[in-house]
Amino acid sequence: MQKREQPGRRTVLGAAALGAGAAVLGGAGQASARERGGAGHGLPVPLIIGHRGASGYRPEHTFGSYQLALDMGADVIEQDLVPTKDGHLLCRHENDITATTDVSAHPEFADRKTTKTIDGQQLTGWFTEDFTLAEIKTLRAKERIPGNRQHNTLYDGRWEVPTFDEVLRWADREGRKRGRPVWLHIETKHPTYFRKLGLGLEERIAKALRAYGRHRKNSPNFLQSFEPGSIQRLGRLVDCPKVVLLSTLTSRPWDFVEAGDPRTVADLVTPRGLRWIAGFAEGIGPDLTVIIPRDKDNKLGKPTRVVKDAHAAGLVLHPYTVRNENTFLPADHRRGTDPNAYGDAFGVFRAYLATGIDGLFSDNPDTALLAAAEFRKR
Repeated sequence: MQKREQPGRRTVLGAAALGAGAAVLGGAGQASARERGGAGHGLPVPLIIGHRGASGYRPEHTFGSYQLALDMGADVIEQDLVPTKDGHLLCRHENDITATTDVSAHPEFADRKTTKTIDGQQLTGWFTEDFTLAEIKTLRAKERIPGNRQHNTLYDGRWEVPTFDEVLRWADREGRKRGRPVWLHIETKHPTYFRKLGLGLEERIAKALRAYGRHRKNSPNFLQSFEPGSIQRLGRLVDCPKVVLLSTLTSRPWDFVEAGDPRTVADLVTPRGLRWIAGFAEGIGPDLTVIIPRDKDNKLGKPTRVVKDAHAAGLVLHPYTVRNENTFLPADHRRGTDPNAYGDAFGVFRAYLATGIDGLFSDNPDTALLAAAEFRKR
């Protein structure tokens, strides 16, 4: 465990992260959104993160999804990173690419189908670490949840699986065209699992960021992981703003499970746990239910103290994920009987944004930006 850093020593990092916020004093929890946002990088508060791009409208983690999110005005675009067999970083939500590519239609890869246990979960399919980059580039991306987003299947096969290097080049090119940096939110997926395979993610990410000058304190990217140890490792390699992702309250980070650390997410969102996180990260990205739990009928309940306590510790909050479809919404915000029709997403956005969070992940950046505009005026 790293030495804790007292919140009075930190800079409150809002949507724009580093160096631009107000110093955390005794009343840090009362800091205004503008103070937490930090105008130095030009990002608004609350900011909207395109979750895997604009994945409500295009297959996730494709250039079609990334470009649409950027064109819609998303403040930050997310990438999840997994490695190939030969050590290249790919943008995929999971290393299991069965549902997100056409790999099953390639007879030459039929013998690659296998069963693995990843972070305690047994999965059967095709996995990136069993393919070279050249082999991955013969595949095409497709919609992960066609039952919910049949309209996205129109774009099946249109795009390749992008590499992280390709995304960095794209962001650099788009930034020069627009005259402002393109912000990225970069996640290490299953870092403990991959380190055991000799495919450590953090060093590869750091090398790529350095190559594009994105490794500094004021660089236009956030680094995120569900494993605090991965964030600590990244902190020793680069100075970018870092966010610890947190699943549901009863869950434990996988690196904690491997190390025998008994703490759960519920422990990490206590004032003590948040102060510990603030010793090596600038923010947290909790599951939405950590901010506003749902009751036994799957309806929105009463907000918790987590936003106030995180701000008091000098941390920003980027919770995940609001989607427009009924099936993903709380029961009291669904409309009609079709689970794949849009519900009252604006009501859900308002409920979460009203808690004072600094940003939000969404598959539907356009909807999210409209909702955020109401709060940015305050």
